[in-house]
Amino acid sequence: MPQPVKVPEISKADRDRLAQTGIDLSLQNRCGSYLQMDQEIVHSECTEQGIEVLSYKKAMEKYDWLKEYAWKVVSPEKDDITKHVAAQKDPKGYVIIAHKGSSNIFPIQACLFLGKEQIQHVHNIIIAEEGAELHIISGCSSGEKVGHGAAHYGISEFYVGKNAKISFTMIHNWSEHIEVYPRSASVVEENGVFLSNYVCMQPVKKIQMYPTATLKGENSVARFSSVVICPKGSYMDLGSRAILEGKGASAELVTRAITKGGTIISRGHIAGKTAGTRGHLECKGLILKDGVIYAIPEIEGSIVGTELSHEAAVGKLAREEIEYLMSRGLDEDEATATIIRGFLDVKISGLPEALQKQIDASIDEAEKSGF
Repeated sequence: MPQPVKVPEISKADRDRLAQTGIDLSLQNRCGSYLQMDQEIVHSECTEQGIEVLSYKKAMEKYDWLKEYAWKVVSPEKDDITKHVAAQKDPKGYVIIAHKGSSNIFPIQACLFLGKEQIQHVHNIIIAEEGAELHIISGCSSGEKVGHGAAHYGISEFYVGKNAKISFTMIHNWSEHIEVYPRSASVVEENGVFLSNYVCMQPVKKIQMYPTATLKGENSVARFSSVVICPKGSYMDLGSRAILEGKGASAELVTRAITKGGTIISRGHIAGKTAGTRGHLECKGLILKDGVIYAIPEIEGSIVGTELSHEAAVGKLAREEIEYLMSRGLDEDEATATIIRGFLDVKISGLPEALQKQIDASIDEAEKSGF
């Protein structure tokens, strides 16, 4: 078993914030871990045979062939964020490699913690070689006292090989002063599967992210699932994109978004490039206070034989649903919480207990504040 992560002295409140992102510093039920605090790499280890967790710098020194993966699905010239990260002389971040045929029963956890008013930059590369299976929980958080001027710039590149699978769950727990700019993309080969889950239920100044999956291989699969609650003062520009290139490729993009006074832009784009491909995009938004939700679904078919569909809806809690549940014996608060829990359920499997408790606590808190 891996040894517990020894971290620099941080407050109990900050440890609790890490726990709310699914990060377990004792490494129980984990096969490995990467921990970066600001720009210091504190821990990088994996005990699972055939799987490596390395810092970006060490990985590049160990494997010369990794240069063929760096900056190949995310362009360093994409925008100011990628240019900033690409210009770093001392790059940070992690490389996770599941070598051919390997798999992990217990997940690897990757933790990025921002404790100072600075720009934290990371460049991550995740590779599942042919027949490999990789499960990762990524927890991103900031310290309770971090103020204005702090930001996180994160580049992540995913490579899913033939008959391989990557399941990546990212949980954000920032603060109302932090700006967050993830830039990620993936390429999926024949019969490969890429599952991306995203959860954010805490305040943040601004998040802007739009991950793209290119399904190159025959019968390749991608699924993006997002659950977000946007408090007053927060701005979330979120979405996902799938490009269906391989015959039989399929994608599903599902979002559940609740505004409590903040602004949500929920984007989605599926492009069918090859006959025999299928894609579905679904975005449902719930306005609980006077916030704003923009749902922007796009389906793009450019060839006969691709099947694409989308569904988008924005609304409020239905009074008749609350009254129906009250008629079955629940009081109004219980009925409201039940409806919201059902709304947020997009069947994300394998969530850690700490995360599930955080989701439930967020819903309970939102209910008390005026749902």
